[in-house]
Amino acid sequence: MLFKKYNVVVFKDEVGQCRKFRCRAWMVAALFFLVVALAAGNVYLWQYYQDYDGLQKQLADAEKTVHEQKTQLLSLAGKIQHMEKDISRIRAFDSKLRVMINLEQNQNSSPIGGPEGNTFSKNYLTLYRQELLARNMHNFLRQLATEARLEEVRQQELIQSIRSKRDILAATPSIWPTEGWVTSEFGYRTSPFTGKREFHKGLDISSPMGTPIYAPAKGKIIFTGRDGSYGNSIAVDHGTGVVTKYAHLHRSAVKRGQEVARGELIGYVGNTGRSTGPHLHYEVRLNGVPVNPMRYILN
Repeated sequence: MLFKKYNVVVFKDEVGQCRKFRCRAWMVAALFFLVVALAAGNVYLWQYYQDYDGLQKQLADAEKTVHEQKTQLLSLAGKIQHMEKDISRIRAFDSKLRVMINLEQNQNSSPIGGPEGNTFSKNYLTLYRQELLARNMHNFLRQLATEARLEEVRQQELIQSIRSKRDILAATPSIWPTEGWVTSEFGYRTSPFTGKREFHKGLDISSPMGTPIYAPAKGKIIFTGRDGSYGNSIAVDHGTGVVTKYAHLHRSAVKRGQEVARGELIGYVGNTGRSTGPHLHYEVRLNGVPVNPMRYILN
């Protein structure tokens, strides 16, 4: 049957002509199946296109959600970093206070996790997987919460000790003696006069001529006058072996033997003695040994 021949005649009404086509049955069947296949293919492709378009929209929504989550996570990471810095600052303040009142240093003040001091900013912000980042953030928050509770306990201990040692704290030089900026810190430096390495026994605070100098704690004036390369200088005994010294003054505003309180005017910045310009040389001595004044300054 598939090999039979069929004649197809096409008439033109107006012209009165006709045209005859001869084809076999299998060709007609093949053409029919081809049309059916094309139709079915179009239906399938249309359905596939509809699914693809839906998946594209879902992908766009998912990417938008991931971007928003990432933004929120990074924002939270920034807040956690600030919390970490705040706790570190509180811990440093705690250490300074303990030094000032001669209280034993807490041995458990290092961050949780060991002596390496692993921090969120160093280890967690570099992670790129959202779920791992979120998990580590939760872990770090728990660590911060634990550390905050421990710090609260240490602060309570510190408060009790301060209450029992108010006199010591009042006599501890804990504020800046004058306004200005530090031009030379405590420790070894290159001498501006000889160019050689020397040990600097205090802080050089550069200020305009005549800037007021205030007592950083209560004490007694034990020296005022000219002191060699120090120029016009003042020494204040704060008790418990702590003595502060102020050099290169323009003039002093106190007398020897006078009692002074924290914040009381004692002199003015000058340029006397071995000096390259107006500034205050500020020393703190503990039992006669120079120590870093920054060890005591709180403000």
